[in-house]
Amino acid sequence: MRIGVPKEIKNHEYRVGLTPASVAELVAAGHEVVVETKAGMGIDFADAAYTKVGATILSDAAAVFDTADMIVKVKEPQPQEIALLKPRHLLFTYLHLAADKPQAEGLMASGATCIAYETVTSRSGALPLLKPMSEVAGRMSIQVGAHYLEKEQGGRGVLLGGVPGVAPAKVAILGGGVAGINAAQIATGQRADVTIYDINNDRLAELDMYFGSTIKTAFASKAAIAAAIQEAELVIGAVLVPGAAAPKLVTREMLKTMKRGSVLVDIAIDQGGCFETSHATTHADPVYTIDGVIHYCVANMPGAVARTSAFALNNATLPFALKLANLGAEKAMAEDPHLANGLNVSGGKIRHEAVAEALGLPFEAAA
Repeated sequence: MRIGVPKEIKNHEYRVGLTPASVAELVAAGHEVVVETKAGMGIDFADAAYTKVGATILSDAAAVFDTADMIVKVKEPQPQEIALLKPRHLLFTYLHLAADKPQAEGLMASGATCIAYETVTSRSGALPLLKPMSEVAGRMSIQVGAHYLEKEQGGRGVLLGGVPGVAPAKVAILGGGVAGINAAQIATGQRADVTIYDINNDRLAELDMYFGSTIKTAFASKAAIAAAIQEAELVIGAVLVPGAAAPKLVTREMLKTMKRGSVLVDIAIDQGGCFETSHATTHADPVYTIDGVIHYCVANMPGAVARTSAFALNNATLPFALKLANLGAEKAMAEDPHLANGLNVSGGKIRHEAVAEALGLPFEAAA
């Protein structure tokens, strides 16, 4: 199969769909790989690193799309990339369509087969291609939250871990999944006062066993969340409903009860965000303030640590990319129902039920 890797063009996005090591594996399996020039420069992979392992460097994205049958990316295709997609294309990348109807309609119009990293499942029901970026985003959320709590950044002027004689900051983490656990690991490492909220009692028990006395856990009732945000200096939104829009857990009215200079970090922003006042921001302009509360809602958080993120993502996606290249999309999905769960769009139709419901569009299962 001919596989194409375009340069990412989303704001401050430096990751790359395939590292040279991944390209080497695909070339060894008998596939042809074309890479847009400078696609890997953001993480110090020069074109020569790709040609050394057998890739061909092309001058622009149009040439990559024109040559390749499968397009491997990191972020959702931008409008100018969607315009390059044809019905023969297989697109393998993050899509996050539940919060992006224009993108969904563009992909439908293209006729391409689009498999989203974030809805591919594992035997346990987990999301193996979302996990590495959830790990990164969870850990980053505490890093950026602590930064924006600094007074010079407009924050409350609170040190996350406090000092002897001065209490640490209170951190409320909404959601005890992969992102929430990783946020808690970093927050406890900085000696913050951490509480994780979740609606799954079994999950809360697991978290209690895992963290012991270093955190507190609480059932995520509306009343509990309302009380939590009045006390917390840093609130991490880490909820996920696979393929669907994130639930709005913190309303505009609740926001008014928070302390001035508190910080919200919305990891769920790719799926529409879990705070009513959230809207997507970029690394170039990452925060805004409403009612004295700082909102950090960058839609590609892991892009800030692009090298770490690219390696972590490739570790997870490469086995699936190989399977798609070796067997073709139809046969690969027929043999692997978990990969088939990644199918979001094909033949001009929405193929994922949760995505269709979130967008208010018809759902039609693949044949």
